[in-house]
Amino acid sequence: MSALVDSFRQGFETLPPALVDAQGLGDSRRAALAAALADGLPGARVEAWKYTSLRALANRGFASDAQTNAPDPALLADIPAPRLVFVNGRFDAGLSQLDALPEGVELRPLSQALAGDDPRAVSVLARRYVRADEPFARFNAALATEGVLLRVQAGATVATPLHLVFVGAPAGADQAAHLRHLVELRKGASLTVVEHHLGAGAHRNLVNHLMHVHLAGGARLRHARLQNDDGGATLFARTDAVLASDTLYRRVDLELGAGLSRHELNVDLQGEGAALHAGGVLLADGRRHLDTRLGIRHQARDTRCELPWRGLADERGRAVFHGGIQIRAGADGSEAELSNKNLLLSDSAEIDSQPVLVIHADEVKAAHGATVGRLDETALFYLRSRGLPAAQARVLLMQAFLREPLAVLDDADLARLLGDTVAARLGTPGKTP
Repeated sequence: MSALVDSFRQGFETLPPALVDAQGLGDSRRAALAAALADGLPGARVEAWKYTSLRALANRGFASDAQTNAPDPALLADIPAPRLVFVNGRFDAGLSQLDALPEGVELRPLSQALAGDDPRAVSVLARRYVRADEPFARFNAALATEGVLLRVQAGATVATPLHLVFVGAPAGADQAAHLRHLVELRKGASLTVVEHHLGAGAHRNLVNHLMHVHLAGGARLRHARLQNDDGGATLFARTDAVLASDTLYRRVDLELGAGLSRHELNVDLQGEGAALHAGGVLLADGRRHLDTRLGIRHQARDTRCELPWRGLADERGRAVFHGGIQIRAGADGSEAELSNKNLLLSDSAEIDSQPVLVIHADEVKAAHGATVGRLDETALFYLRSRGLPAAQARVLLMQAFLREPLAVLDDADLARLLGDTVAARLGTPGKTP
């Protein structure tokens, strides 16, 4: 048993029995842990982990509860209310601001629901994960006792964005946290959610997120995720989304931070007319390893997905992208488009791109493609000839290259926030220890 897996096992054993068994979840938690321990961590021969090695991480152990240094409140000064804040996986009521919750919205930490008397509120925690190549989902199912529960009532149109903030902070020991989230929009509801993953100082913690997104018929969700954690952090994130008829899910993921980060975005387009517009940016500099894996499944007629993804790799960074689209039998009339374009900015950097398109239906429109190239020397020369310094010219070209996925949200204010975040990051490239 690796040091990592053993530390997770010890973390489970330190959980209070009453918390493990809360809301009747004890059996499913123990089953998830047993399966994860039996299969261990996937190796390089496992296709889903071919480009992201866990060998170095497997040798590290993490504490489940270490003394955490309180972050400076100024870190959140630019994040408005309503906001729900977690520090090293624990809900922080002092930094959260929930007084201005819009009508029709329920937003609370998972720990409150686990302490309540309504098993339906946390029924999502009982889901099983049967594949050996999804160990972190299994560990999450066993160990998660905190997270976000967000529900929007049928017909509610929420104009104010809700902010979910996850802060990584220095602690007395390298710390592991497992968080489980549910975002549920009922019929005809509309909402904007912004996730912030921030570092409040140098740390080497591990965070394991698992989010469920459920959109009922006619619902509309805008979802921006800004991952800019400290360069020593390890982050595993998985989003499982289910879209009913005539729903629209717009999403952008910015992968800008952490030393090792992997995000899996799985979306089932289950209802006729469901649409997904999801874009993202991977900025792998220093020794950063950023891995994104898409699994999009068209299961009903006239469903659509548009997936513009961009990657940058500099210094000794590595960007990994797998874009999987499956159009199943009966999903006639579906449209799917995947574009993964990448810039290699140094000879020591690496980019691995794997677009996959599988079609089992008739009368569909589908296209996918991937490119890896360098910055256009002619464009650089033109900007230099107009008096721009070389570094500024490079940043301007990179910003232009990343513009398309940032526009996916179709929201000027959010696009400006994302653009400013990327611009700041490009201007001050991070170094990973």
